[in-house]
Amino acid sequence: MIECANCETAQFLQITRSRVYFEADELLREIDERYECTLCGATGSYTYTGTDNEVDPDASATVAGGVTLTRRKPEHA
Repeated sequence: MIECANCETAQFLQITRSRVYFEADELLREIDERYECTLCGATGSYTYTGTDNEVDPDASATVAGGVTLTRRKPEHA
């Protein structure tokens, strides 16, 4: 789950830009998203580069700016 680093919640995150790239054989190769927290105004990005790493798919995910990547599940749906 992607959360605001300042507010420590995903509740107020808004995706401001999203790009998904595929290869010719329909394999997902990259996800690039930009986020903005509507509560505190923090901005950040999430990038996933597709790999064949089935053991740890998060190994190819990076975040930058005011967002964090966590394995924690949302407390409220």
